[in-house]
Amino acid sequence: MPLIDQIQKDIVAAMKAREEHRLSTLRMVKTALKNKEIDKMAPLDDKESQQILTTLIKQRKESVEQFTKGGRQEMADKEAAEIKLIETYLPKEAGEEEIVAGVRAALVEMTGPLTMKDMAQ
Repeated sequence: MPLIDQIQKDIVAAMKAREEHRLSTLRMVKTALKNKEIDKMAPLDDKESQQILTTLIKQRKESVEQFTKGGRQEMADKEAAEIKLIETYLPKEAGEEEIVAGVRAALVEMTGPLTMKDMAQ
Protein backbone atom coordinates (compact mmCIF):
# COMPACT_ATOMS: atom_id res chain seq x y z
CA MET A 1 0.00 0.00 0.00
CA PRO A 2 1.43 3.41 -0.94
CA LEU A 3 2.44 5.61 1.97
CA ILE A 4 -0.13 8.29 1.20
CA ASP A 5 -2.94 5.70 1.37
CA GLN A 6 -1.68 4.49 4.75
CA ILE A 7 -1.62 8.06 6.01
CA GLN A 8 -5.18 8.60 4.79
CA LYS A 9 -6.34 5.51 6.71
CA ASP A 10 -4.56 6.80 9.82
CA ILE A 11 -6.21 10.21 9.39
CA VAL A 12 -9.62 8.54 9.45
CA ALA A 13 -8.63 6.55 12.55
CA ALA A 14 -7.36 9.72 14.28
CA MET A 15 -10.64 11.50 13.48
CA LYS A 16 -12.67 8.66 14.96
CA ALA A 17 -10.45 8.58 18.07
CA ARG A 18 -10.56 12.40 18.34
CA GLU A 19 -6.76 12.67 18.51
CA GLU A 20 -6.36 16.30 17.50
CA HIS A 21 -2.55 16.51 17.59
CA ARG A 22 -2.12 13.26 15.63
CA LEU A 23 -4.74 14.36 13.13
CA SER A 24 -3.13 17.74 12.47
CA THR A 25 0.31 16.16 12.04
CA LEU A 26 -1.00 13.53 9.63
CA ARG A 27 -2.83 16.17 7.61
CA MET A 28 0.37 18.20 7.37
CA VAL A 29 2.29 15.13 6.15
CA LYS A 30 -0.40 14.29 3.60
CA THR A 31 -0.39 17.87 2.32
CA ALA A 32 3.39 17.80 1.87
CA LEU A 33 3.17 14.52 -0.05
CA LYS A 34 0.30 15.76 -2.22
CA ASN A 35 2.10 19.03 -3.02
CA LYS A 36 5.17 17.11 -4.19
CA GLU A 37 2.94 14.79 -6.23
CA ILE A 38 1.30 17.80 -7.90
CA ASP A 39 4.70 19.39 -8.62
CA LYS A 40 5.95 16.13 -10.13
CA MET A 41 2.66 15.55 -12.01
CA ALA A 42 2.92 11.83 -11.24
CA PRO A 43 2.44 9.56 -8.24
CA LEU A 44 5.33 9.40 -5.79
CA ASP A 45 7.25 6.20 -5.26
CA ASP A 46 8.22 5.03 -1.77
CA LYS A 47 11.74 6.47 -1.98
CA GLU A 48 10.43 9.94 -2.85
CA SER A 49 7.84 9.76 -0.07
CA GLN A 50 10.51 8.78 2.44
CA GLN A 51 12.67 11.66 1.25
CA ILE A 52 9.85 14.11 1.94
CA LEU A 53 9.29 12.64 5.41
CA THR A 54 13.01 12.96 6.13
CA THR A 55 12.86 16.62 5.09
CA LEU A 56 9.86 17.21 7.38
CA ILE A 57 11.74 15.62 10.29
CA LYS A 58 14.81 17.78 9.60
CA GLN A 59 12.64 20.92 9.60
CA ARG A 60 11.08 19.94 12.92
CA LYS A 61 14.46 19.24 14.51
CA GLU A 62 15.59 22.73 13.52
CA SER A 63 12.36 24.13 14.98
CA VAL A 64 12.90 22.25 18.25
CA GLU A 65 16.37 23.78 18.51
CA GLN A 66 15.06 27.29 17.83
CA PHE A 67 12.12 26.96 20.25
CA THR A 68 14.42 25.62 22.97
CA LYS A 69 16.83 28.53 22.48
CA GLY A 70 13.90 30.93 22.59
CA GLY A 71 12.51 29.51 25.82
CA ARG A 72 9.34 28.09 24.21
CA GLN A 73 9.50 24.57 25.63
CA GLU A 74 5.83 23.77 24.96
CA MET A 75 6.35 24.45 21.24
CA ALA A 76 9.57 22.43 21.24
CA ASP A 77 7.70 19.50 22.84
CA LYS A 78 4.97 19.75 20.19
CA GLU A 79 7.54 19.63 17.38
CA ALA A 80 9.33 16.69 19.05
CA ALA A 81 6.03 14.77 19.22
CA GLU A 82 5.51 15.43 15.51
CA ILE A 83 8.99 14.03 14.79
CA LYS A 84 8.14 10.81 16.63
CA LEU A 85 4.90 10.42 14.69
CA ILE A 86 6.51 11.06 11.30
CA GLU A 87 9.34 8.62 12.09
CA THR A 88 6.79 5.79 12.43
CA TYR A 89 6.24 6.01 8.65
CA LEU A 90 9.93 5.60 7.82
CA PRO A 91 11.59 2.20 7.63
CA LYS A 92 13.44 1.15 10.76
CA GLU A 93 17.13 1.99 10.59
CA ALA A 94 19.54 -0.90 10.86
CA GLY A 95 21.43 -1.26 14.11
CA GLU A 96 25.16 -1.81 14.36
CA GLU A 97 24.78 -5.59 14.75
CA GLU A 98 22.61 -5.84 11.64
CA ILE A 99 25.14 -3.83 9.63
CA VAL A 100 28.06 -6.00 10.79
CA ALA A 101 26.09 -9.17 9.98
CA GLY A 102 25.24 -7.81 6.54
CA VAL A 103 28.87 -6.92 5.79
CA ARG A 104 30.05 -10.36 6.91
CA ALA A 105 27.41 -12.06 4.77
CA ALA A 106 28.46 -9.98 1.76
CA LEU A 107 32.12 -10.85 2.30
CA VAL A 108 31.34 -14.55 2.54
CA GLU A 109 29.23 -14.32 -0.60
CA MET A 110 32.00 -12.55 -2.50
CA THR A 111 35.01 -14.54 -1.32
CA GLY A 112 33.73 -17.73 0.23
CA PRO A 113 34.09 -18.63 3.92
CA LEU A 114 36.76 -16.67 5.74
CA THR A 115 39.37 -18.48 7.79
CA MET A 116 41.65 -17.06 10.45
CA LYS A 117 44.47 -17.08 7.88
CA ASP A 118 42.39 -14.91 5.53
CA MET A 119 41.69 -12.39 8.28
CA ALA A 120 45.40 -12.00 9.09
CA GLN A 121 46.23 -10.72 5.62
